[in-house]
Amino acid sequence: MPGLSAELVQQLYRTPPDRFVAARDAAVAEARRSGDPTTARQLARLRRPTVAAWLVNLLAIRRPELVADLVQLADALRTAQRELRGPRLRELSAQRRAVVGALVAEARKLAAAEPDAPPASRLPLAEVEATLNAAFSDVEVAEQVRAGRLLRAASYAGFGEVPRPQLRLVTGDEGEEDEEREEERPPRRPGAQRGRPEPAPRTDRAAERAEQAERAAQRAARAERARQRRALDRELAKARADQERAEAELTEATGHERDGAAVLDGLEAELAELERRRAVAEQDLSRAKLARRAAERAVTVARRRAGEVEAAVEALAAEEGDADAGGGAAD
Repeated sequence: MPGLSAELVQQLYRTPPDRFVAARDAAVAEARRSGDPTTARQLARLRRPTVAAWLVNLLAIRRPELVADLVQLADALRTAQRELRGPRLRELSAQRRAVVGALVAEARKLAAAEPDAPPASRLPLAEVEATLNAAFSDVEVAEQVRAGRLLRAASYAGFGEVPRPQLRLVTGDEGEEDEEREEERPPRRPGAQRGRPEPAPRTDRAAERAEQAERAAQRAARAERARQRRALDRELAKARADQERAEAELTEATGHERDGAAVLDGLEAELAELERRRAVAEQDLSRAKLARRAAERAVTVARRRAGEVEAAVEALAAEEGDADAGGGAAD
């Protein structure tokens, strides 16, 4: 084995977690038998992913084009978040929900096609969804999702990238900076030191008001996103409950359909047997009718013959009587 190939790593990380360790150990043994201890050590360092991470890896390996779309959309969403572009942000957020929903459905479909995969009822699809949402806010998570080597699920409570506050580093040079700012200030009027300082220029107040308005807009945007997230979570929980109820009803209806089909098959078998027996009985009846008609013809012939014989006997008896009477007269 020349070295640890990406294809081998992908093959391991698309293996269901229950079989990951056995598959990895088999690959390690094969590398050692091939005289490649470096690859064996690299393989031995691979860790088993959780079921949620395996589902995300399965998406990256089986459907890389969908994951690439997610990463591209995440970049655009983070850019819109930083630039506070409201309409664009709403549009991209709607696309994000659609993409994440499609990827979760695709992950479920891919898992169903994998042998020895956990049953659909045990798939942590909520963790898959949380990981995909985290990829929109964390570049590192997005790259791990794209690579298909995730070890555990990730989560993020917000939408997009959280704006970071502007921080100023406090150093020992601040005294000099304060002195320079003091020199740049306009000279105070006589006696101003003993009273209140002069008000800041209008431009500074306007900039401060603009900054406060921007911070308020950011807080309002975050509150709106949190409200939308809570509403979506409630809607998702309801949709999943409806899905589970519909699946239970489907399972029950499928069982009834199977039972009905079995009953129908039994009735059709009985009907076929009755049809066969009816055909045999009809054949026997036809043969009996033919025999009866032949017997009737034989009876008719026999009766006609018997009548003819009886007439001949009577004629002969009459002739004998006439002959006896003639002989007596002659005597």
